[in-house]
Amino acid sequence: MTKKRTLQIEKVNTHIVEWLKNYAENSKVNGFVIGISGGVDSAVTSTLCAQTGLKVVCVEMPIHQAPSHVSRAREHIEQLKNRFPNVTNAVADLTSVFETFKKEVPTTSNEATVNLSLANTRARLRMTTLYYFAGIHGLLVAGTGNKVEDFGVGFYTKYGDGGVDLSPIADLMKSEVYQLGTYLKIPDSILTAAPTDGLFGDERSDEDQLGASYDELEWAMEVNDSETDTNTFSERQKTVYEIYKKLNKNNQHKMNPLPVCIINC
Repeated sequence: MTKKRTLQIEKVNTHIVEWLKNYAENSKVNGFVIGISGGVDSAVTSTLCAQTGLKVVCVEMPIHQAPSHVSRAREHIEQLKNRFPNVTNAVADLTSVFETFKKEVPTTSNEATVNLSLANTRARLRMTTLYYFAGIHGLLVAGTGNKVEDFGVGFYTKYGDGGVDLSPIADLMKSEVYQLGTYLKIPDSILTAAPTDGLFGDERSDEDQLGASYDELEWAMEVNDSETDTNTFSERQKTVYEIYKKLNKNNQHKMNPLPVCIINC
């Protein structure tokens, strides 16, 4: 089985901050806009962006949001503003926009399909909102996806939270994001909360949706890239590995480049 890398957290922090700063300066933009969800990924990403000294706008975009998500997001934003004078915040309550959208589109008898489509719609409304803020302030939309989500199981919405200008933490496993979050003094309320995408307006966790924890999925992702004999797996490991393989296969349409019909006739 592959061995997990040992991060030199301080060096990783410096490296990402310099990468962000150089990219923004080369792009001739003023800084970054980030959607703040109350989760560790957006908290770490916004703190990294704040360290560049460039303008950072943290945007809350509630849509029937669970109160715990809202309170964690606001706790982080206030902490970040107190630490960094270049950070500002905005609130765009998209609940009424979402409800108007629902009235204008058809529904079906398949409730599960409708609910999933509406969950993805929430993510796409937020993406549109972030690009509005980016446009009026001359900013880049900073993505908050980690390596497991972006390149392992494809746990994000295409053209939703996957619609960004750059991805500063996409080469970090979820466990590594937590390590960096601890180093960056992210609020404990965020570090100890169960990860959730918040797209269904309730308290369901990512693990509830995926069927496996991030630690388990990291293990499966590492095993998949090694020559480990799957016959040595426990029953739970076999289950997790199958979950990973299925999600990875089904979500290749998100992770691969957009297919283009090449005309050569």
